[in-house]
Amino acid sequence: MVVEPRVKGFICTTAHPDGCKAAVQAQIDYVKSQPKTEGPKHVLVVGASMGYGLASRIAAAYSCGADTIGVIFDKPGKEKRTASAGWYNTAAFEEIATADGLYAKSVNGDANAQEIKEEVIRLIEKDWGKVDMVIYSVAAPRRKAPDGVTYRSVLKTTGKPYTNQTIDLMTSEISEVTIEPATEEEILGTVKVMGGEDWKLWMQALSEAGVLADGAKTVAYSYIGPELTHPIYFDGSIGQAKKDLYKAADELNGKYNGLEAYVSVNKAVVTQSSAAIPIVPLYMSLLLKIMKEKGLHEDCIRQMYRLLHDRLCKDDVPTDENRLIRMDDYEMKPEVQDEIARLWKTVNKDNIKELGDIEGYWQDFYEIFGFKIDGVDYSADVDIQKGIPSLS
Repeated sequence: MVVEPRVKGFICTTAHPDGCKAAVQAQIDYVKSQPKTEGPKHVLVVGASMGYGLASRIAAAYSCGADTIGVIFDKPGKEKRTASAGWYNTAAFEEIATADGLYAKSVNGDANAQEIKEEVIRLIEKDWGKVDMVIYSVAAPRRKAPDGVTYRSVLKTTGKPYTNQTIDLMTSEISEVTIEPATEEEILGTVKVMGGEDWKLWMQALSEAGVLADGAKTVAYSYIGPELTHPIYFDGSIGQAKKDLYKAADELNGKYNGLEAYVSVNKAVVTQSSAAIPIVPLYMSLLLKIMKEKGLHEDCIRQMYRLLHDRLCKDDVPTDENRLIRMDDYEMKPEVQDEIARLWKTVNKDNIKELGDIEGYWQDFYEIFGFKIDGVDYSADVDIQKGIPSLS
């Protein structure tokens, strides 16, 4: 089958298996080109098939030489429908890592579910004995909690509405948008979905099963962003969830046989969902241009390699005054944010392509799904029902 990108609004409904494999290989090649890291040898990545989670798995495997188990929630290909990009990414990673002599297995299912936790624990018991690093990189719109209730997250303000400018990336039209405040129920739901509860349940389950190594490390991911986006992120409904995540890190730290628990605040990157979030696409297009011009731009793999090599695997992990690992340090440099603030006042439809990097934004977007990658023959027939070795 010949696979082409099908973009509806800001959702791509297809993925290319060969393109995803090429993208995974490029990330592996980058890590191979960097100095090795003295770090964990048995790493569990919860949320391992896309973005920062996938990059974390690749960095752990190829910089630390770690065996990895990845928890994913992806759909395989059918006769006329491609698999999700995360499925193809995982298939490619397992295939390449196994060929390179690394252990790589995956569990496919809802990471919030108790049965998935139990399946992962059985796999650790069988193949490893203990896990010495747990990376929690789950981003989901909803979660069924242990109380049986399915909670949903919202991206809204708290207290009062927020109005600012945003961009339609399809047309380059810049307009004003107002984000309404969340209700108390919506805030609670967002905290339940995106806060620290499930991360704590994972660590509790691993500890109680006796598969968490003494002195293990765990990290979850967050984003803070500039003051420009604080009303919808840092101070918004998502921000309330992230405060719960930071609290979870403090509660977990030292709780289970010397466990070290951290939250890494990462830089903004292009994701499928970010294009639909008001204000963010315009900020991202300016950010990409400025950081590239200043030689500061990092994609997921460069940032996750730096997280492991320079921060997380150090004996004394560098953190800020709130015990957060600040991997957004390049994004938040004054020379970057001051330039964005200056351009924000003058950007419009006529100059956005000059001031921002819309082409770069879309390139990153298509690459998520394995498209527009150099060296891939997109006219060739491909096997869209490619399986993941450990799940076959």
